[in-house]
Amino acid sequence: MRFTTFFFDLDETLYPPNGGLWAEIRRRINTYLHERMGFPLEQIETLREKYFSEYGTTLRGLQANHTVDTDDYLAFVHDVPLKSYIHPDPELREAIAGMPARKFIFTNADANHAKRVLEAMDLQGLFDGIIDVHAIAPYCKPMPESFVLALKAAGNPDPRTCVLLDDQGRITRAARTLGMFTILVGKAATPDDADAALLRLADLPGLFDGRN
Repeated sequence: MRFTTFFFDLDETLYPPNGGLWAEIRRRINTYLHERMGFPLEQIETLREKYFSEYGTTLRGLQANHTVDTDDYLAFVHDVPLKSYIHPDPELREAIAGMPARKFIFTNADANHAKRVLEAMDLQGLFDGIIDVHAIAPYCKPMPESFVLALKAAGNPDPRTCVLLDDQGRITRAARTLGMFTILVGKAATPDDADAALLRLADLPGLFDGRN
């Protein structure tokens, strides 16, 4: 296989979106904006969507336009009982472990949240590193600079030998412009903004059967 390095998104890529975890994180973001930062409840949904669209994440929008304690924000919004929402998947573990390449988590969340997710899903020990929001600061996916920093953190592999897996088309589209092979996770058909699609992440090895 010509691909040497895989970058895996975390939330709603490693685990399916129908378990309710991201909905709970989103609820806690709203609570933080109201209780810790004082935004009126009726403005929060619009503000969060605006920042997510313009900056990539709500946090980056807050950092650009307000004073926010980044560590406090990340600790608060990720303070969720993960094992109530996500669980070990032996088939997924076998699939990831069997990919003959270096593997990294590449997330707009922080490393602590990533480690907790990996533990809850019994995926510890499968990845060569976690490239998190701090490693790519002051950028975040899908900003082009975030991919450059991720490649640097992974030892500067040639983008053409890299695979990026994400659940957001805007992120796979951005990585594709750098030459990475991109996979949109959670989709049954390949859209225009990715090279391939996977409905189930556990089916990843089959996508590369016969590829050079």
